[in-house]
Amino acid sequence: MELIPSFSVDHRRIIPGVFTSRTDRVGDSVITTYDIRVTRPNKEPAIDAAAMHSLEHIIATYLRNDPLWKDEVIYWGPMGCLTGFYLILKGNREPAQISGLLLNAFRAAENAESVPGTEPENCGHYIMHDLEMAKWYAKRFADYLEENKENPEIYKYPKTGRLVTEDGQQFFDS
Repeated sequence: MELIPSFSVDHRRIIPGVFTSRTDRVGDSVITTYDIRVTRPNKEPAIDAAAMHSLEHIIATYLRNDPLWKDEVIYWGPMGCLTGFYLILKGNREPAQISGLLLNAFRAAENAESVPGTEPENCGHYIMHDLEMAKWYAKRFADYLEENKENPEIYKYPKTGRLVTEDGQQFFDS
């Protein structure tokens, strides 16, 4: 099987930031998947599952209600490794162009007074939420984005290098 693009990112070197994961053409439209990396993989603890769930609800609600962006948002959801989120938008913008949107979304989460959609009829695991920890992670990431907005490294994926043999076997760099 072919290795999918998100597994070609060097997770030993990735830092928190906003990265283009992939760009796809769907009919006449272009959609872009962004990797919103909140913690450093394999160096920092993963985000607590209940806090991650709360951040998902708060930020998805924020993004889908933002008057300038709501028609561009296709998806917001957590990574399985609990180190960040995927954001899928219509169009193809550079990561730095959406950092303001994300800063505002994480600031909104930092200041949230409740988590939307936490009733049993609205959520598949409605009791697994932690607003206070979500606010802590939101503040931490928003502060980081603000402090590093001019740092080009928070917008560039570190790719792994691969040697491919004649028979197709792939070796990753060390």
